[in-house]
Amino acid sequence: MALLVEKTTSGREYKVKDMSQADFGRLEIELAEVEMPGLMACRAEFGPAQPFKGAKITGSLHMTIQTAVLIETLTALGAEVRWWGPDLIVDDGGDATLLIHEGVKAEEIYEKTGQLPDPSTTDNTEFQIVLTIIRDGLKTDPKRYHKMKERLVGVSEETTTGVKRLYQMQANGTLLFSAINVNDSVTKSKFDNLYGCRHSLPDGLMRATDVMIAGKVAVVCGYGDVGKGCAAALKQGGARVIVTEIDPICALQALMEGLQVLTLEDVVSEADIFVTTTGNKDIIMVDHMRKMKNNAIVCNIGHFDNEIDMHGLENYPGVKRITIKPQTDRWVFPETNSGIIVLAEGRLMNLGCATGHPSFVMSCSFTNQVIAQLELWREKGTGKYEKKVYVLPKHLDEKVAALHLGKLGAKLTKLTKEQAKYISVPVEGPYKPPHYRY
Repeated sequence: MALLVEKTTSGREYKVKDMSQADFGRLEIELAEVEMPGLMACRAEFGPAQPFKGAKITGSLHMTIQTAVLIETLTALGAEVRWWGPDLIVDDGGDATLLIHEGVKAEEIYEKTGQLPDPSTTDNTEFQIVLTIIRDGLKTDPKRYHKMKERLVGVSEETTTGVKRLYQMQANGTLLFSAINVNDSVTKSKFDNLYGCRHSLPDGLMRATDVMIAGKVAVVCGYGDVGKGCAAALKQGGARVIVTEIDPICALQALMEGLQVLTLEDVVSEADIFVTTTGNKDIIMVDHMRKMKNNAIVCNIGHFDNEIDMHGLENYPGVKRITIKPQTDRWVFPETNSGIIVLAEGRLMNLGCATGHPSFVMSCSFTNQVIAQLELWREKGTGKYEKKVYVLPKHLDEKVAALHLGKLGAKLTKLTKEQAKYISVPVEGPYKPPHYRY
């Protein structure tokens, strides 16, 4: 069905597929609020002062129940919010920031040469859409993205790949505005990435396939925070877990957890479940998939759709795609008449096949987002933040964690002045130096 932009009685625009789901959505939001103490604490602490009054915040993030709680927190603090949520199987990965930077670049080329962006220059479907949007916009307003750039105060980014893009732009001098890296806050990377994936990987696997994890051989490609969470979940479910890694430190960590570390080529024909978690590209290629067991499950919980070679699979001569249910497809190879099961078209399976991370862990991530936005908005005229990438200071990271302890019944031990002096930290924190690895 075509989605039309409509307006509420108060004049707010919206584009929603099925408004009859609103009452159900509100009940889900109310459940989530109880599980998101960090965001609710932000409303209580900052709401009366309306610190976002006059701020227009645009978000680009999966439109989940938890995202709705974030949006309502921003509005409770006075912001005017406009949100765009990609399909659940599409990773955001800093796409709004990418769009603006690519738009500015295209406008400069167009002004000099009259040349429009050509979507056919890339094989990436999503980037083709980006270039199409920019191309069509240039015809009506050749300075649209320059105007956006001048108005923007800054961006807060919470995806690993989105942050990598920001650092790349900072390094080559093309970053157009201040950025706060939320991903590397400890209360994001060590909670969302690790504990969130530990919860949502088996959730997605079982919703999509009803597979019994116990007894299976599972391969986890990558042993960073995401890989650690996935490997832990599979191991706890009774699988025999094998890790692939390029980093000797991560490989050694996996070994110390009792996991095997091998190459994908060593195990490709023996494993039952394959999970990519690397944030890199070209991890499982079509040649690997041809050699897998019949009905081996292949899925990605790392980045975007380029960890698994979906382009190669879709264009393999004679391959047959059988859709079992939405986001669960069996691909049959003609030579063997056996197939593999690919989840969420190679994109984020915990979003495509389940509902993403649970509310509590997203409260940690989104509380960081609120604090980052507050910091950018409060300091917008001071020059504190240049066109660089920043990380939230340690005391704010600790504050985010502290806001979530009461919900779980925790009680912190307090340092005495003598103890604090002995280890050279303030009584009230922060308790660790910036370089500390949790």
